[in-house]
Amino acid sequence: MHVKNLNLLVDYYPTDSYYPFNLESFRKTRDLDLDQPVTFFVGENGSGKSTLLKAISNKCGIHIWKTIETTRFEINPYEDLLGKFIDVEWVDGPVPGSFFSSEMFYDFARNLDEWAAADPEMLSYFGGKSLMTQSHGQSLMSFFKARYSLKGLYLLDEPETALSPKSQLQMLDLLEGARADGNSQFIVATHSPILMACSGARIYSFDHVPIGPLDYQETEHYRIYLDFMKRMERKFT
Repeated sequence: MHVKNLNLLVDYYPTDSYYPFNLESFRKTRDLDLDQPVTFFVGENGSGKSTLLKAISNKCGIHIWKTIETTRFEINPYEDLLGKFIDVEWVDGPVPGSFFSSEMFYDFARNLDEWAAADPEMLSYFGGKSLMTQSHGQSLMSFFKARYSLKGLYLLDEPETALSPKSQLQMLDLLEGARADGNSQFIVATHSPILMACSGARIYSFDHVPIGPLDYQETEHYRIYLDFMKRMERKFT
């Protein structure tokens, strides 16, 4: 592991009226152990998973690719400030890393193509071919396999959104391999029970107050999918 603990500086929050500082789960949680190679953040949309993931990225100096800004009816002045009110405890000092979300990946792939026009060797880091010439799922797996073989801290926001179940199983194998080699640490916000099945991973539920760990089979995701498959089995037998 590279980061072993996360502290939320609750006593210094600048407001209790605006998201994300008004979330009860963030107000009642003081720290999270990140002492496993793979940690999952799970919970309903709006529970703060992605927001905390971005805050960790900001605190650790990891760049987040920005999508094109659009005009908004109302601006929340506090929505990007959580990173200023957390502390991370490193094991042996900061390491490089990356932040991934599917919605930002297209902009990265397009920029990579522009860079490769001047320096084709850059594509050797991503499977040797343009990410733009592959399907979205193929380009993601090419990126994952190339990037996550390097030592670092990797933050992933719902990577399953562009992956088929088969590709999610490939991603699970990648996480299992990274867990075994010890060079990489992953913190993943997800709804995927396939990815959550990673051996030895810690799962934190953001639907609990305070945020707390769950066993895999206790997650709502696992129970819903299990109930659905049992229902389908009865239906077709």
